[in-house]
Amino acid sequence: MTHRPNIVLILSDQHRGDVMGCAGNTVASTPNLDRLAAEGVLFRRCNTSSPLCMPARSCLATGQYPNQHGVWGNSTEADRYGPSHVRNIRDAGYHTAVIGKTHLWIHGRDAGHSNQHEPALHDWGFQDTHESMTFGIWSGCYYADWLAERDRLVGLKEYMRTLGRSRAHPWETPPSVLPNDEHRDTYCTRTAAQWIRNYQGDKPFYLQICPSGPHPPFDSPAEYRELYRPEDMPLAIMDPPSEPVSPQVERWVAWSRLQSMTECQNRLMRAYYYAKVSHVDHAIGIVLKALEESNLMDNTWIVYTSDHGELLGDHRINQKNVFYEGALNIPLIIRPPGGSPAWSADGLTDHFDICASLLDAAGAEPLDGSSGISLLPKVQAGPDARDAQEGKDVVFSEVQLHSMARNAQYKMTIDSLTRQPLELYDMENDPTELRNLANEPSLRGVCERFLNDYFCRLLDGMDDARVKAYQETWDYFPDLKGEVH
Repeated sequence: MTHRPNIVLILSDQHRGDVMGCAGNTVASTPNLDRLAAEGVLFRRCNTSSPLCMPARSCLATGQYPNQHGVWGNSTEADRYGPSHVRNIRDAGYHTAVIGKTHLWIHGRDAGHSNQHEPALHDWGFQDTHESMTFGIWSGCYYADWLAERDRLVGLKEYMRTLGRSRAHPWETPPSVLPNDEHRDTYCTRTAAQWIRNYQGDKPFYLQICPSGPHPPFDSPAEYRELYRPEDMPLAIMDPPSEPVSPQVERWVAWSRLQSMTECQNRLMRAYYYAKVSHVDHAIGIVLKALEESNLMDNTWIVYTSDHGELLGDHRINQKNVFYEGALNIPLIIRPPGGSPAWSADGLTDHFDICASLLDAAGAEPLDGSSGISLLPKVQAGPDARDAQEGKDVVFSEVQLHSMARNAQYKMTIDSLTRQPLELYDMENDPTELRNLANEPSLRGVCERFLNDYFCRLLDGMDDARVKAYQETWDYFPDLKGEVH
């Protein structure tokens, strides 16, 4: 087999960056992620390109912002014939595979079996595909087929129907009705481990492993809940959003229905989420064991990240869709082949840097026009390098026709179409985002700099036709009684 390094990207769903032991969280039990960080670099200030599944995953795939690829929500798809880091890695001589949830096509109960979408994933550049996802229990996927063979699918469907009928609060979610070894995240990583053990190709491989957790429902098997006591859980930022409240934030406060949430309820919600994170961590351990037993740890780049975070009740909001830190900040751990001394970097990074790093690891052609900067030179140079703690001057994130820019001190949100300022936070002096300074006269110069420099840089190439196409979808005016995916 070639000595070129393999690449494994583990992309979870809805993991906020501060819920890991290696990130300094003394409550979270994440031994496998902590191990990766102990053998690599933890990037503490990695930002999602979008606090929603399809836009974020489309950014990571294409190296483009939502205003370029047009996926502003979960109701449109990026051009699979356009830029693709997977295709570039394949063309550089890698065998490419994906196992788990890609969400590069629109999921839903009427989407059909996941195998019907394999041609689209092949167009993206994946050669081996094995997609499983939450909605697959209704529309069909390999995981649902596997459960049906074991007479388990009916029970899981009834569990999900019960949650849907009651629209239970997160702290009311019962544990999984399936044992640990039948849970969808265990299935995902066990399938990936089998793929690793069976791979006999003469090319290095690029494998994406995409568990569905810790995305809601927070349905870990019961034994993972036993790891946590609600009274030990760190409390959310219980303050509601400060005036002036942007329409975007106001919408998701209403959707979340957490205005009367008590501290006890919040701690219970957080315990269930932490349990789901610990279950995903256990599933990741299955992959690491397969790499070890196949003698691949010394010749494989391992990257762990997530598509976006989870608010967990911060500012009376759950899930995501806004630019508060709980939704914006995501984990990023890069472990080089053979490992390295552990250290952490505090510079601003984003999904586009991850994309550029994967291409760099493969020796593949970079994506034209992408803002990504490979982090591999930083990983290889170590903590004593002059630029070890430097990052981008600004990072951006976009969702549902709202755009955010963040530099070292300030974070600003605008309406993407009108460019009206909606939020401005001083992240150095107000890290919990309790004071919206968008209308503060003394900061007018800051707002003008963001509008005339950063947001012009981001939005002047906006694809208006894709905006119009998005505005014609259900996602543009989301049903506040429906489910956010």
